[in-house]
Amino acid sequence: MARTGDRTRTATAPALAGLDFALDRTTPVPLYHQLAQQLQAAIEHGALAPGDLLGNEVGLSARLGLSRPTVRQAIQCLVDKGLLVRRRGVGTQVVHSRVRRPLELSSLYDDLEAAGQSPTTQVLRNEVVPAPCDVAAALGVPEGSEVAALERLRRTRGRPVALLRNYLPPSLLRLDTARLESTGLYRMLRSAGITLHRARQTVGARAATREEAARLEETAGAALLTMERTAFDDSGRAVEYGSHIYPASRYTFDFQLLVRA
Repeated sequence: MARTGDRTRTATAPALAGLDFALDRTTPVPLYHQLAQQLQAAIEHGALAPGDLLGNEVGLSARLGLSRPTVRQAIQCLVDKGLLVRRRGVGTQVVHSRVRRPLELSSLYDDLEAAGQSPTTQVLRNEVVPAPCDVAAALGVPEGSEVAALERLRRTRGRPVALLRNYLPPSLLRLDTARLESTGLYRMLRSAGITLHRARQTVGARAATREEAARLEETAGAALLTMERTAFDDSGRAVEYGSHIYPASRYTFDFQLLVRA
């Protein structure tokens, strides 16, 4: 352990061997909170992978130069968030982290890529179909008129995190399957000169059907988060309607609440 000014730099093993933790003992921020934040960042950015073992509390305390209660509290914070699990006879282990996504007009692909989670996409459907009633209403087109229909399975670290269904006016842009599997839909819209200006979005929850559970590698009836969004360009035209589902065990929405005076 080496000291630099008022900060303590530590490196630990086994899974933590390649990581540095900067614990500032001069601030009012509790050490357990600093450690929990840095461990969470390491998990979310892939420096700690699912299945990695951190060791037991006694070993971690000695390696980090912290008291056992401090380490225990930091670990408990991440256990409560579903990022770590305690296994008897094994120690503390990283589990599959949840995708944490801001509740704003952004692309899931862009959000995952920015978080260092290396998203991949499998296109399950890419065709022109008659618009169902709900899709027609969202896009402001006659029911039964042609719309482009997409269905994609988004994965990160090899595990499914979203089943995405999108509908667009067919003349909007060319929806090439190979390109859809290498980038995000919103990025393709931007490249075509389409500026997304606002969206109307509804978030809900329900149980997975057998087919959805199989796609998302969950059990039938597992909890799903749902999101329906209609996006509009800067002229007010509806350019995309999405109906997406996410496994609640691996996905959360983050948003800020402001107090109105």
